[in-house]
Formats: sequence, C-alpha cells, structure tokens
Amino acid sequence: MGVLMSRRQTVERVQKVSLAVSAFKDGLREQPSTRRRAEAGTARQGTLEQEVQEGEEEAVAGPSQPEESSAGKAAWERLRDGRGVEPEEFDRANRFTPPAFIRPKRELHDDEPPDISLEQREQILNDEMCEICEVWTAESLFPCRICHRVYHDGCLRRMGYLQKDSAVEVTETAHTETGWSCYYCDNLNLLLTEEEMYSLMETLKNCKIIPESCLTLDDFLHYKHQVHKQQFEQTMPEAQEEQAALQFNALDPDKKGHIEWQDFLSHESIQLLQKIRPQNALLRLLTPKERERARTAFLALDQDNDGFIGEAECRQARHSWFRKHQKEMLSCNV
Repeated sequence: MGVLMSRRQTVERVQKVSLAVSAFKDGLREQPSTRRRAEAGTARQGTLEQEVQEGEEEAVAGPSQPEESSAGKAAWERLRDGRGVEPEEFDRANRFTPPAFIRPKRELHDDEPPDISLEQREQILNDEMCEICEVWTAESLFPCRICHRVYHDGCLRRMGYLQKDSAVEVTETAHTETGWSCYYCDNLNLLLTEEEMYSLMETLKNCKIIPESCLTLDDFLHYKHQVHKQQFEQTMPEAQEEQAALQFNALDPDKKGHIEWQDFLSHESIQLLQKIRPQNALLRLLTPKERERARTAFLALDQDNDGFIGEAECRQARHSWFRKHQKEMLSCNV
C-alpha cells in the first residue's frame, strides 16, 4: 500500500508541474517579450522542465530502496560528532544543548619526544564558570580530575549525564584526591581525530555493528573475527580468540553477559590509538592535571633524586596511579 501511494503521489506531482509549465509557456506567448523577461523565462522554464524530467525519472524508476532509519542515522551522527548516547527516557524539550566539541588534530611534531620537566611544576587552574551553562554561581561546582572544566550538578542532570545512581558518587568523590571525571574525559573516543573517527566508523559499519547497542560475547567475537579477516585476509587464530574473550570479560566485570556501548567504543578507540600512534604522540594526549599527578607519583618514589626508579618502584607507581575507591576494589581485582 505504501508503494502504491508513493508512486501515485509522484505521478500527481509530475502532472501538476507539467500543467504549470504549459501555462507558463502560454503566458510567454501572449505577453510582449523583452530581453530581460526572455532570459528570466528561459531560466524559469529550464528549472521547471528539469523538475518535470526529474519527476518523470522518479516515476519510471519507481519507489527508492528503504533507507536507514532516522534513529540509526542520528546514532551515527552522535558517534561522528562525539556527543555520546542520549538517554531515551530523558526529556529533550527541557534539556540544554551540549557545548560544541571539536576533535583534535595531529601536528607535525606530535611524534617527537615531549619536553616534560620533573623540576618545573605546572600550575593547575580550573575554570570559574560551569562548562554547560557558562554561569558562575555560589553553588558548589564539581571539578573534573582530568581536565580544567567544572560543572553544576543541576546542569549535569538537565544534560542527562548525571543519573540518580551516579549523583551520590559524584557528590562524594568530586572534591577528594581520587576525583571525578566529566563526560568529556570519560569518552575516550573524543581523543580520535576526524580521520581516525571515520576509519573506525567504516570498520563498525562493515562489521554490521549497530551504534548505541549492547554486545554479547558472540557479537564481540564475531566482530573481532571480521576485523581480523579484513586486515589479514585469514581466519583469526584460536589463541587470539581466547584473548578476545578475556577482553570481553574485562569489559564486563559484573558478569552481565553483555558490554555497554560506551565501554566497547572506548575499548576500540584505545585499540586504534595504540595501533596508529607512537608512544610520544600518546604522551601528548595527557592533560596538565595528568602530567602533574604522574610527576608527583614519580618524585615520591625517586628517593635518590637521580631521575630513575626501579622495577619495584614502577609497580608501586602503577598501583598509586590506578587507585580506586574501597567499594570498587572487588570489581577491580576481578
């Protein structure tokens, strides 16, 4: 029924345009023509005739193939623009518009060793205004532990980034030594450039991955098999399949049987960064706060101040760097 209605509407549109063209031609014959009117009439006539021809071609070709759903297109657009997942239950009519995000660009000197001094400390200054509403108030602002941005808890709720189960955690940890990371810094996909993002999107599309969906173990292994076959034109070895299963278990510490879209996207973004960027380029992704934390941890372990620490000190530094809350220790150990 939908196909018949579509074809009938197309034919009716062609007939209406054809009548308009005929009437326009008759009017030109009756009125005295000047050079300007003739030129305008010719341009208009060409436009209408072109529209008629396009309508006839559409009628002959028949209805077009079903295109991707609007929800799917919106999901790919959010992935491309780095806007993350929009909660379906959130009231979009009363929500704020997310601030525009510009993906980073690679520089010519990115592969060179960065100049990071141990002696010269960096001064860390947080923003004075909320990143979302751009207004300063006397209310408590939540600073991000990774970047310089600060937020109102009310603004985070209106944006849909602060749900009921995470509101208490943010309130308790934002001003502690461990800190709280904002939705920008949580989304590691935002570290990719536009070219890298398009490359990842093409891979996901070729492997039939639906954006903003959860992946089971079978889905994850199927995706890994397809990626390996596209890259090496051969079947993935059993050892790598076992490694992929371990990766899935690490992304699903609560044993839900599936991994969330954001966790999967962050994992694949990290894999892509490790594959195409050298170590020096990855070091340049560190923010001033992260560099200062690494500097503080290193200097605390460098007892003899010679600029080096041993293997045991390295293990202690990693433990200090990835410290978690007491309530998270079980999932971290798992």
